[in-house]
Amino acid sequence: MLTKQRTQVLEEVEKLLLVWLNEKQLAGDSVSEAMICEKARKLHSDLLQRSPSTTAASDEFKASRGWFEKFRRRSGIHSVIRHGEASSSDKAAAEVYKLDFAEFMKTEGYVPQQVFNCDETGLFWKKMPNRTYITQEEKALPGHKPMKDRLTLLLCANASADLKIKPLLVYHSQTPRAFREQNVNKARLPVMWRANAKAWVTRQLFMEWLHEVFAPTVRKYLSDNQLPERCLLLMDNAPAHPPALVDDMDAEYDFIKVKFLPPNTTPLLQPMDQQVICNFKKLYTKALFTRCFNVTKETSLTLKDFWKKHFNVAHCINLIDKAWEEVTPRTLNSAWRKLWPECVAEREHDIEVPDAEVVEEIVSMGKSMGLDVDGADVEELVEEHREELTTEELSELHSEQQKALLEEHSTEEEEEREEVSSDAIKSIMQKWNECHDFFEKHHPNITVVNRVLNLMNDNVVSHFRRVMQRRKRQVTLDRFFSKTEPAARRQRREETPEGDPPDVLMEGDSPSKQ
Repeated sequence: MLTKQRTQVLEEVEKLLLVWLNEKQLAGDSVSEAMICEKARKLHSDLLQRSPSTTAASDEFKASRGWFEKFRRRSGIHSVIRHGEASSSDKAAAEVYKLDFAEFMKTEGYVPQQVFNCDETGLFWKKMPNRTYITQEEKALPGHKPMKDRLTLLLCANASADLKIKPLLVYHSQTPRAFREQNVNKARLPVMWRANAKAWVTRQLFMEWLHEVFAPTVRKYLSDNQLPERCLLLMDNAPAHPPALVDDMDAEYDFIKVKFLPPNTTPLLQPMDQQVICNFKKLYTKALFTRCFNVTKETSLTLKDFWKKHFNVAHCINLIDKAWEEVTPRTLNSAWRKLWPECVAEREHDIEVPDAEVVEEIVSMGKSMGLDVDGADVEELVEEHREELTTEELSELHSEQQKALLEEHSTEEEEEREEVSSDAIKSIMQKWNECHDFFEKHHPNITVVNRVLNLMNDNVVSHFRRVMQRRKRQVTLDRFFSKTEPAARRQRREETPEGDPPDVLMEGDSPSKQ
């Protein structure tokens, strides 16, 4: 029993550790073995505090080198020390790269219209500032936990700031319930919608965006502006776009030149990281507050009702589109000042809305809705997108991801599928049990086997078990009614046309008034 409790805690530790690793990867942070072990110990300690019944022996988890190696093999992480955004930026490397970049641009002869930058960012799309209160309804904003629901955006624009590329949006559900209820056509969204369990931009999804969105959009833009068909795409060395990705591109896309920023220079040089993403998130928050304000002002809905029942990811996409549209050319162009100052234009007539003014609008709308919010809260919210999630927040995010997986197989979709015969289900279930026994008996790593089999059981096999249970209950009910009904009534029921069911009077019941 002791081992089982300890194993359950460690299983939860490793699940949350993978979520944490994905969040670090999304932020572009470097991760080492020591950092992973330290985080594992912290998660273990936090989870033990939630489970008072867990015995003291469980405190002996030390996240040893042996544990790490087993975790690395089980989880499939290949390298835990990689380059990217880090707390200690490499200023010397950044200065060298600036000189190299200037020489490269001079040699290649690119103009600002041909040079693009892209970067990923996480967006907690349903989150408001921590100290936002609904003073007239309740102290804490309702539904605060689901605000940890995250999606990932890939934003891209050129240095001249006259072309914004359709963003790539990655969520953890391919067809959210809101899409089904509103009959959303994903092909017509203002974003390229993709999904995976981690809501993370993978190499495959990045290549799809590159081929299906970036390349055709840029090609048409260059043609319309009578520019040579060649462009440069600058980005960091995140896992989704490693240096070898150029080799995966077809000859059709050879007009795209890819250049990477050096390790640990993203905060110093990456244009999208120079207030563009920060400004976008403030504009998103402004759009979110505006929607809250308009809905509660023009309808009888309270903010509590709106937030819990009338704001979903489909609405979120419209706010993303609005916020991205409102990022100004000056903001996009000025973002290149550190890396390529020669391309930054002096705009006398281009009116820039200061970030401070956007924050003031958010605060003003918040107060008009009875919310206790100030500018510091809004600034903190934008910065929180970069902060490390707590154990509780990691658990919430993991739960959201698991819930989305189950939602993909919701009742609505089940009813649309062609019904499978009970005999076919029984047959495949028998084969599954045989496979289950075979894997457990012969696979050398029982931990991997259990993890995969549990995932299969929870997300696939359980569906067919529920189908069989539902049919079994129905058969039992039918037999019960057949035994308890008087023969004459049973005959009349069987002869009644479908769609016009007769009253069923159970023995001992009183007849209803006609």
